[in-house]
Amino acid sequence: MFLKNYVRETSLFLLALSGVFLLNSCGGEKKADETTAVDTAATMTEDTTAVEPAATSPILSALPKTSDIPATIQLTGADFNQSLINPSSKVASYTTTNDKAALNLGAYATDIGYLSVYKKTQDVLTYLKGAQKLSDHLGLSNAFGEAMQKRFQNNLATEDSLVKIVDESMLYVRKYLADNQRDATGALVVTGSFVEGLYISTGLIKKYPKDVPADVRNGVLTQLILDIIKQKQSLADLITILKSVKQDEAVVAYTQKLNDLYGQFEALKFEESLKSNAGNFAVTDKTLTEITKKVEAIRADIVK
Repeated sequence: MFLKNYVRETSLFLLALSGVFLLNSCGGEKKADETTAVDTAATMTEDTTAVEPAATSPILSALPKTSDIPATIQLTGADFNQSLINPSSKVASYTTTNDKAALNLGAYATDIGYLSVYKKTQDVLTYLKGAQKLSDHLGLSNAFGEAMQKRFQNNLATEDSLVKIVDESMLYVRKYLADNQRDATGALVVTGSFVEGLYISTGLIKKYPKDVPADVRNGVLTQLILDIIKQKQSLADLITILKSVKQDEAVVAYTQKLNDLYGQFEALKFEESLKSNAGNFAVTDKTLTEITKKVEAIRADIVK
């Protein structure tokens, strides 16, 4: 049951524009007048006040939020790279099946997070519209409906109001998923989001300029590489979730793909190396070559 609760909790976070939250977590110190700003639009029309939060589980705490990887990337000092996000123009091609819609809704949620961290406001609004189309296809129209988008536009500069909008959207999606037992769909949303985060991270390493000062380059890349390696446990948790839900064709396929990816993490023997040389494990942009290839292949399958 706790795995099902996790899927619902994580899915609602993704579907409710979790990328907005990182504006609050990474945006720096609040100004006094911002904390008391008035939310300029009405609350969502759905009555979700009676929804009880699902039980917290160890796996819920262990897996990263959609915003975690984009926020970590921004903190390393890596420059924004537009080529690494999935073009919003492809949204229509993902409405052919629920599986495609779910996977790419997750991917776009991470893209929105990445765009938000780097304050690409206009692009965020464009991707929001794409997310709405996918959520409509999945029967979650209110998650990205006009009311939420209007409130988002009216509160772009007010972090507290953005968090409030996310919270209310989360309550709506939580109620919907809880009422409809759509755990497999939720698991695919999580999969799309997680893979997109890894794709952006590994892509930044692969494409990082070689003409910058060596100390700057090594500082950025080393932190990015270590952060990616730390996703091994989160990957294991995601595989566990996929194995716990209805085993339809897409779930089985992505469970196998992620198992193969996990094998590449295992092949690094990072933990063993740390133990054997007292923490002097050297990493370079070649460290993740095989992991990067596997991530690229999985992501290509998701967004094709």
